[in-house]
Amino acid sequence: MELGGRAPLLLIAGPCVIESREHAQKMSRDIAAIARRMSMPLVFKASFDKANRTSVDAFRGPGLEAGLETLAAIKQETGVPVLTDVHEPGQAERAGRVCDVLQIPAFLCRQTDLLLAAARTGAVVNVKKGQFVSPWEMQHAVDKVRSAGNQRIFLTERGTSFGYQNLVVDMRSLQVMRGFGVPVVFDVTHSLQLPGGQGSSSGGQREFGETLARAAVAAGVDGIFVEVHDNPERARSDPATQWPLSRLEALLEQVLLIDHALRRVGVPS
Repeated sequence: MELGGRAPLLLIAGPCVIESREHAQKMSRDIAAIARRMSMPLVFKASFDKANRTSVDAFRGPGLEAGLETLAAIKQETGVPVLTDVHEPGQAERAGRVCDVLQIPAFLCRQTDLLLAAARTGAVVNVKKGQFVSPWEMQHAVDKVRSAGNQRIFLTERGTSFGYQNLVVDMRSLQVMRGFGVPVVFDVTHSLQLPGGQGSSSGGQREFGETLARAAVAAGVDGIFVEVHDNPERARSDPATQWPLSRLEALLEQVLLIDHALRRVGVPS
């Protein structure tokens, strides 16, 4: 997996959570086919557990064992690298045997033991910037991963809390975090969330997805992160923000036009 520098714009995409093995495998095949048509490198993402759901009754996923089996099958079938998030240090070693990228959820970006455990696996570590921290504070997360001897790290912007149940994206944060010498990815779909905005679940504003994606790529990110579902309204997690599979190719066409234009005029990546 190449990310940053002169590498092509990376796509990280997949459903929010593994709803079933069959659904995840179908999504991986469909997304991989789109990425191939767009000549875009892909990392497939899906969570085996959504440990930070708003409600105790919300669907969380199949769990570690079944989830990793599904991700291993997807990796073998498609040949695409896979990403999942880990929530506890004890999950890192097992997930690292299967997954190419271990993701630290935004709410856990300051958890030192979790960062170190993920780093020690040797997998690439993606740390999502917490909604509650400034971009400058993410230097500490980078330092923690590097302290374990792992230089394979990138950061993901996913919006900042703006009052109650709202997020705003400060595009300056993308430049700030790239100043740490690591690639930066923009999370399109989580930046659209209205956390807890529907009482027992989060809402969202999907209508702003293309605008934010274009702005982030114009700002020079190294990749975009998009949660994708073939029927978002029936998704078992984040139905208000997951991007429709039927609209993924159109979104990628827009951001690639911007990325290619920047590369033609020699804007530093």
